Amino acid sequence: MDLPVMLAAGLLFLLMFFAGLIGTRYRIPGVIIFILLGLALAPFLGDSELLHFIGEIGIVLLFFMLGMEFPLKQLMKVARKVTGAGTLDVLLNVGVTFLICWAFGLGWIEALLLGGVVYATSSSITAKLLETNKRMANPESEFILGLLIFEDLVAPVLVAIMVGMTAGVGLSGGDFAWLMFKVVALTAGAVLIGQLLFTKLQKFFERHLTSDVFIMFVVGMALAYGGLALYLDLSEVLGAFLAGIMIAEVRKTEQLEHLVVPVRDITLPLFFLWFGTTITFGDGVPMVPLLLTLIVWAITAKLIVGIVGGRMYGLSRKVALRAAFSLTQRGEFSIIIAALATAELMVFSSVFILATAMMGIILFQYAPKVANHFYPSKKKTKVKVPGV
Repeated sequence: MDLPVMLAAGLLFLLMFFAGLIGTRYRIPGVIIFILLGLALAPFLGDSELLHFIGEIGIVLLFFMLGMEFPLKQLMKVARKVTGAGTLDVLLNVGVTFLICWAFGLGWIEALLLGGVVYATSSSITAKLLETNKRMANPESEFILGLLIFEDLVAPVLVAIMVGMTAGVGLSGGDFAWLMFKVVALTAGAVLIGQLLFTKLQKFFERHLTSDVFIMFVVGMALAYGGLALYLDLSEVLGAFLAGIMIAEVRKTEQLEHLVVPVRDITLPLFFLWFGTTITFGDGVPMVPLLLTLIVWAITAKLIVGIVGGRMYGLSRKVALRAAFSLTQRGEFSIIIAALATAELMVFSSVFILATAMMGIILFQYAPKVANHFYPSKKKTKVKVPGV
């Protein structure tokens, strides 16, 4: 029996609420909870275009808000500070993963796509774990967040390249050059609009920020520039991130976040739910040897990035090791890139994401104990004074 859409939507949100409560109770990130819920509800929800579209709005707003955190000058400063660790991160997680997949017989497009899946640490999971474990004030947190920012800058471009590669049967040198030209043009357009227009709109924002309809303008900017990226056969994620950079020039990020967060929080979980509904295990998990190899490599690569990159950043050996064990969980970007894959690679990627996310949560919890084991704190010894 078909339920009215309104009733089905209400029941779905109630299920998500109770699932979210369970996740909060056991400190399981919502990303994992909603993917698992999507897996369970797949027979009932089917291939819902409406669910996908609303979920994409959540993804657009997520990256729009990330962009708002970085006015252009700050963006350049942060990027320079973690360039060494960030470059190592790209080389190991994208480059070496590509070589591993190619050695297992995958084509170069599939191999590069899996490199994208393996690449980025989950920003949402990591930030939530830092907060719930009360480690935000720890010295490694600045390095971890800086590396996440670097990944947030690289990953939208990576997604745009993946979209271009998966749009057709192949990508010639000329096609790749045209794709990069469109990425550069879209980015340059955002920088120019931000510098020439939005830097002069502070009074406009101050005058209308408290208006009930101003949310339409803000969300409209995110969706419009994201839509322009889609029109250019790029990723809406890149467009949304650039839209956030434009509006960041107004210097009203905190007030704008209060407007956008409620809309993001009600739409973003639907993307993860939709992703769960797309996973099928009818023929089992494909390429198990490659899957196990990539899980081991993905954890190893992030440990190397944390230890070596942390030392490059200026952390002590102990703090760098603690950071390394806090970086292995994958999440949002991996899901976004996996959604571009074929059905077989999507199943493969889904199992990889779930495995690394759960293992990453465990490693994060034990990071301080592991660091203390290898680098125990020196006990202070009392100096005895003769005659006392």
